Amino acid sequence: MRLLIVEDEKRLALSLAKGLTAEGYAVDVVHDGTDGLHRASEGAYDLVILDIMLPGMNGYRVCSTLRAAGNDVPILMLTAKDGEYDEAEGLDTGADDYLTKPFSYVVLVARVKALLRRRGNAGPSPVHVLGDLKVDTAARRVFRDEDEVTLTAKEFAVLEQLVLRAGEVVSKGDILEHVWDFAYEGDPNIVEVYVSTLRRKLGARLITTVRGAGYRLEAPR
Repeated sequence: MRLLIVEDEKRLALSLAKGLTAEGYAVDVVHDGTDGLHRASEGAYDLVILDIMLPGMNGYRVCSTLRAAGNDVPILMLTAKDGEYDEAEGLDTGADDYLTKPFSYVVLVARVKALLRRRGNAGPSPVHVLGDLKVDTAARRVFRDEDEVTLTAKEFAVLEQLVLRAGEVVSKGDILEHVWDFAYEGDPNIVEVYVSTLRRKLGARLITTVRGAGYRLEAPR
């Protein structure tokens, strides 16, 4: 699942991103309200963590603008208990939940998971079936025939991107952005390593390399 953090305290934002990435989420980070609105409007995010006090556009305006445009992405709002901002106002603008700074990271993760479960229950089925391959994106489980295949968090995240766009070509850049987030500065060939591992675990013919374009998940037979 892909999360967006809109937080101008860079140390906090990057710390949250690191922790949530370790939980298995793909995380993007922006530090400005205007950029946050643009990314949330254009990107397919499963949840937005949104600070209130932001440069460019405050969190209230970002939230209300998204809701006015019909965007129902879950929003967890971060508030500062300083008398000027009120969590009730955040909820009035369409936020789904809020946390007051300073907060426990464990509590934040629990709130994130609760919001994602709520959205999953209201949305389409999280189980994707392609031939004898079954991928449950909510439970993060993978089966070939009736046999469960154990994947690491990163392996599952790469597979998830291909499953969600089965039959389409998914570029290496798209996978890097969704799985390793925008700040990744390592070797882009890391994607090839994970695709190779998925082929070994799930079958060599499952993922086709489209030279110069990316990878395509083929329905297994």
